[in-house]
Amino acid sequence: MNRNLSRPRLLLAAGLCSLALSLPLHAAPRPVEVDRIVAVVNNEVVTALQLRARVDQAVRQLQRQGGQLPPADVLERQLLERLIVERAQLQLARETSLRVDDATLERAIDRIAANNRLSVEQLREALAKDGVTWSRFRDEIRTEILLTRLREREVDSKVVVTDAEIDNFLASNPDAFSGQEFEVAHVLLRAPEQASPQQIEALRTRAEGVMARLRSGEDFARVAAEVSDAPDGLSGGSLGWRPLDRLPALFAEAVRNMRPGETSQVLRSASGLHIVRLVDRRGGGDAAVAKLEQTRARHILIKTSEVLSDTDAEARLLGIRERVVNGADFGELAKASSADLSAAKGGDLGWLNPGDTVPEFERAMNALQPGEVSAPVKSPFGWHLIQVVERRVQDVTDERKRNAARAALRDRKAEEAYEDWLRQLRDSTYVDLRLERE
Repeated sequence: MNRNLSRPRLLLAAGLCSLALSLPLHAAPRPVEVDRIVAVVNNEVVTALQLRARVDQAVRQLQRQGGQLPPADVLERQLLERLIVERAQLQLARETSLRVDDATLERAIDRIAANNRLSVEQLREALAKDGVTWSRFRDEIRTEILLTRLREREVDSKVVVTDAEIDNFLASNPDAFSGQEFEVAHVLLRAPEQASPQQIEALRTRAEGVMARLRSGEDFARVAAEVSDAPDGLSGGSLGWRPLDRLPALFAEAVRNMRPGETSQVLRSASGLHIVRLVDRRGGGDAAVAKLEQTRARHILIKTSEVLSDTDAEARLLGIRERVVNGADFGELAKASSADLSAAKGGDLGWLNPGDTVPEFERAMNALQPGEVSAPVKSPFGWHLIQVVERRVQDVTDERKRNAARAALRDRKAEEAYEDWLRQLRDSTYVDLRLERE
């Protein structure tokens, strides 16, 4: 990295000397930006420089995407709120001993590089060209992994979908798997937990003001970027293209009979008030989903306990993995070591459909090729070693439709539960805002 730098350094030194000789003896010192506190989150502070770095990053991203920039003060307030919620989550993760070790971080960075068809060194060089330091990039990826794990533990792993809910979903959504997709954007005006009637009325007044702006012809994306409290607000509130079953239930019901370009009335949910725009729709007719990819997998489960820590369980699975890589039979090791009922069958879980397993397990399994063995994976049940045996694509039968409905309902309920959990966490966090103070 430091090769051929001696000559530029000499030239730079010479230039500085010349500049120093040309300056007056009492030249005014160059102003230095002074950092200050813009918010206190429990016992931690958010500084102006941290907020400025986040604003600069958002501006670059919006400019690359061609999005419209909201007014500077609006953008600053929105990103400060996002920093506050992020800081509250990170504090909770630390308090509950949730962490991301270096090995997990390195594997994630390797995947990011591979997905971009780059080596790690090429990724590092590309980031440097964009002005992103390697240490900052690593910190951001570590934070993303940590927040994902926190969500999985606090929200996703607690979501339950009953057979009655699946029956009701299939009966009331006969077109759920028609292949039709909807491009949807939304505005969220978040309500505090246990909001008073006066707070709801004030929120509704805000929502009517937003509706008036939209009726007058203002661009929906720009309005969303200015007023929406949702994380996707800065990107115009866009949810992208989704089938009906992958939209929040409130949104799905609203857009089902809307025409592209139409906007809903103000909608109420536990999170607050929503305004939904149907941007476009496509597909449908005979494009019903007829195929479903299934994965046949097997695993070895090690459960933690008072006498077996996470570190010990992970180390044990690493040792087993090394034996498998060196030729040992996975099934025999599963029979001898797994704490799961599948141990008697060599860890065989049979054919799995999307949504059959918890998110941590499914994500790791989907990243494997047939015959490949995962690194140790943590889930609410313990630590797993996963091997994909084979994959196939099956015709969708009634049972497959039920499984697809289960997955759709789980995603929908998890998203709604996550929004509610974030709102409760924000409301229970001590925050002292100082952005507007001198």
